Amino acid sequence: MTEIPTERQLVTRLLKEWGGGNKEALDELMPVVYQQLRKLASICLRSERPDHTLRATELVHEAYMRLVDADVAWQDRVHFFAVSARLLRRILVDHAKANHRQKRGGGAQTITLDEALIIGPQTTGGIVALDLALKKLADLDQRKSEIIELLCFGGLTYDETAAALKISPATVHRDLKLAKAWLHRELTLDSP
Repeated sequence: MTEIPTERQLVTRLLKEWGGGNKEALDELMPVVYQQLRKLASICLRSERPDHTLRATELVHEAYMRLVDADVAWQDRVHFFAVSARLLRRILVDHAKANHRQKRGGGAQTITLDEALIIGPQTTGGIVALDLALKKLADLDQRKSEIIELLCFGGLTYDETAAALKISPATVHRDLKLAKAWLHRELTLDSP
């Protein structure tokens, strides 16, 4: 009797086949991961301002176009969604910068840490401020920045994040607390 592969096994197999040059594997992969990518995009956009011009479907399609051209040695499902998380973050930041070119600080509003961590500031300056803060955090501690990115942008679980970074879930939890505290301080530094 042939065993039916789990979704995780199927995604990993298709990623490896795609990485090996099988373009049909990509056609088979996208329907399997599309709903999860759409869910991640929806999470990213959930608390954006109501008149935001980018929708979840458009965000997923833009990510897909970039993923197709990406030269990545795919390891597994977790790796795919980690890369996708970074890509979704980059697309949102690029979109915010392109649509609202203002003087630095012009019209910027302070956002709470919880808003920042669910990628949901009501202002475009919020996502840009969060991106800058995450870049600063990455300069100080790359792993803590990656944990925030994978959990908040990537929608990964603690266990998946731990697997992606090859650390324990307890380390993820501990580093997340420190990263949140650092981000809170960084994002509220200039507030009144």
